[in-house]
Amino acid sequence: MLDVQHWLGALPPLAVYLTVAGIIGVESMGVPLPGEITLLSAALLAATGVVEPEWVAIAAALGAIVGDSLGYTVGRRGGRPLLARLGRRFPRHLGPDQLARAEQTFARHGVWAVFFGRFVALLRILAGPLAGALHVPYRRFLLANAAGGLVWAFATTYLLFHLGRVAEHWLKSFSWAGLALALLAGVGSTWWLRQRAHRTPQPERDETVSAGGR
Repeated sequence: MLDVQHWLGALPPLAVYLTVAGIIGVESMGVPLPGEITLLSAALLAATGVVEPEWVAIAAALGAIVGDSLGYTVGRRGGRPLLARLGRRFPRHLGPDQLARAEQTFARHGVWAVFFGRFVALLRILAGPLAGALHVPYRRFLLANAAGGLVWAFATTYLLFHLGRVAEHWLKSFSWAGLALALLAGVGSTWWLRQRAHRTPQPERDETVSAGGR
């Protein structure tokens, strides 16, 4: 994730927003790409002031909604043969086992699988194409897709944004001396706990010795 964040940080803000929308959109169409990692990296960049969190969230939501809708269209036209071809091309992410689990989730939860699928790595990739292949009514799909995309994008962005701001403020107010003391305390406590663990008598061994002495 650090590599993605460093790469995004070298781009102008508009390019960051377009990249977030593009990667998440293509991932939502059924192509395994690091959409969530890209969003997390952009949200952390927003915490440093490089980009604006609201535009990161808007870009992510648009990418998710549009990408899922395109994936739905492709899945509806291509059906199961398309999913089988994707599985052969990306067996690690979209193989038969992953597809079977996704289908079971759709069969059990219906259109809610589209909403909650935005928060699950496997369903985030397969929700659009699979919903189209299974002929889920588009209006119901679009409602669940839009709701899931908006909640996922804004919740993830602002959660990471606020956590990043808190961490940045804490690190700025924390002196190097305090950091060194904290590290030494951590190393010392780890060493002490290990020594105590080595010195702790083993109950099973003691019972065995006692039984042998009798």
